[in-house]
Amino acid sequence: MNADFTLLIPEFILAGAGFLVLLVDLLLPREQEHRRNAFTSATAVLGLAVTGVVAATTQMNTGESFHDGLLFIDRYSLLFKVLFVGIGIAVVVMSVDYVAEKMSHPGEYYALIIFAVLGATLMAESGELLTAFISIELLSFSLYVLVGLSRGDARTAEASTKYILLGAISTAIMLYGISQLFGVMGTTRFTEMGGLLAAAGDWDMTLISGFVMVLAGLGFKLSMAPFHMWAPDVYEGAPTPITALIATLSKAAAIALLLRFLAEVGSGAVHEWRMPLAVLAAATMVIGSLSALPQTNIKRLLAYSSIAQIGFVLVGIVPNTVIGANAVLLHVIGYAFTNLAAFTVVIIIELKLGKETIADFAGLSKRAPVLAMIMTGALFSLAGLPIFAGFLTKFYLFTSAVDKSLEWLVVVAVATSVISLYYYIRIVREMYITETEDESKLPVPALLGLLAWVLFAGTIAVGIYPAPFVDATNAAVTVLTPWVAL
Repeated sequence: MNADFTLLIPEFILAGAGFLVLLVDLLLPREQEHRRNAFTSATAVLGLAVTGVVAATTQMNTGESFHDGLLFIDRYSLLFKVLFVGIGIAVVVMSVDYVAEKMSHPGEYYALIIFAVLGATLMAESGELLTAFISIELLSFSLYVLVGLSRGDARTAEASTKYILLGAISTAIMLYGISQLFGVMGTTRFTEMGGLLAAAGDWDMTLISGFVMVLAGLGFKLSMAPFHMWAPDVYEGAPTPITALIATLSKAAAIALLLRFLAEVGSGAVHEWRMPLAVLAAATMVIGSLSALPQTNIKRLLAYSSIAQIGFVLVGIVPNTVIGANAVLLHVIGYAFTNLAAFTVVIIIELKLGKETIADFAGLSKRAPVLAMIMTGALFSLAGLPIFAGFLTKFYLFTSAVDKSLEWLVVVAVATSVISLYYYIRIVREMYITETEDESKLPVPALLGLLAWVLFAGTIAVGIYPAPFVDATNAAVTVLTPWVAL
């Protein structure tokens, strides 16, 4: 049994950074709000950055398990660890001006973001169902509090209440499913479960219901149809940086866990779950795309867009191949750059205009042409247009499905991508064609402007020069290769 705790040094640093942020906030005078916000946010960014650097420099060639498979410290988990740290840094940076204007608890806010990143990291490393469950709860409880941390908006209380109640239901369902799987198989370790399933014959109803309930719990975190109903209200009611955190960090963590779970546990029974998951993928894409059409609030539109994007991710997971897993990881990276760029622009508009409807983007090309360009690039990437990240990543996802004779699923994916162009172009039309009475220049905070540029550059880089990202995903997927059907 390998209990080498040095493997978890990045996680210890991350947890320590969260508590350090709380300590810094405690020591600074309460009346100095601006100073508290600056120091706590800087401490959070520093803690996240140190975690990423330590992980990248010490675990690049590590391929070990902690406590015989409770946690996997390998290149797959490293890829997600670095991604999660990057997302955390981006969300902290985009929160600085937002917290200064709209919130009064900077220490708790930034610390909870760090703890959410820690929960997501442990999800990507999990090799056992109860460990995965505890990691999910760490992430979920951090997000529950973050959603309700701003008390000035009635929508926040509603969003937080719905998120907690529906999250508790999904937690109960998932835990019951884990108990059923343990009762039938006598283990909750992924590698042992995979071996038992590969040797088993027909599945009994207890085994089937256990898997369905576990996947339902993960489906809630992914906002996969039919477990998506919470997403629009929570996206709209949450503080906008936290909406960005849910849309990127929470989704990427659930994808990391689902992909490892299916690769290690489900590959021996791929024919039993491939078609049901393909149907859910199609339903998720259709429901997300069609529901986005009538939306007028930009955050609700992006909520339904994220639902559709999960459908596209499932297109790459369904084939259960190395190519598909590669495509999924690349899409997650591209989606993180794209979505964070879009939300950065939304935050700037909200801070300067106090509004978040699509109509509020009218005339943005004249008032802030750089913001209009970045928003347009992010929307075109979400739609899957060249030269942006979404085009390349969707191409890989669709190719992996065709290789397993899932052409009908690709047809659905292409059709919903075309539908998505309509509601994305609506926003572009507002920015470039619709006239506005106020054509004064819109001031852009320096920090948010710099972040928007960095994220936009990442969206372009994945689209036109994906080689470094593909190399990283290839290295990560080789960890799953022994279990993934070639």
